[in-house]
Amino acid sequence: MQLEHALQCAYFAEQSGHSNDVILACLFHDIGHFASEYQHLQMADLGTVNHEWIGAKLVYDWGFSKKVALLIGNHVDAKRYLAAKKEKYFAQLSAASKKTLDYQGGPMSNQEMVLFEKHSFFKEILQVRINDEKGKETDLTVPNLTHYLPKIRDHLSLNNGDKDIHIPVLRCNIDETWVNQFKAALEKQEM
Repeated sequence: MQLEHALQCAYFAEQSGHSNDVILACLFHDIGHFASEYQHLQMADLGTVNHEWIGAKLVYDWGFSKKVALLIGNHVDAKRYLAAKKEKYFAQLSAASKKTLDYQGGPMSNQEMVLFEKHSFFKEILQVRINDEKGKETDLTVPNLTHYLPKIRDHLSLNNGDKDIHIPVLRCNIDETWVNQFKAALEKQEM
């Protein structure tokens, strides 16, 4: 079911003409839920706490660009932003999505929204979120993972050249301090 969701998100991004970075971020946006070492960090039975930044760290360590990592890392903040900015968006969230929103900090404050709107990738972060919301169809036939392998190979080749890609090692204590440090490190680096 999660793979189907990821494939649908990537499909909708591709159909909308979004960039390859957005397509790849859509494909991998929830991968942090599957970092088995962190399954104990649960939002009740609704997924892994900080899955967005765990996923961002995984893909970054696999050799994906800082931009793709930031698009993944910020897709939950995009939900918080849209929930605060658009009543209709919040009203259409599923009961489960509203519960996870509580774990994720709730709708953004006005000050948080102003800061979020200044993000270099603001528009593309919202695109990832919108595709995330669309990717919940039943009985929709979409391309399988093999379809995206050329995009993945091209992206990794462009970002890594011939250097070896290492297996990511995450800390055992994923907390807000870790998230803030990783996020700041990515944001500080030149895009």
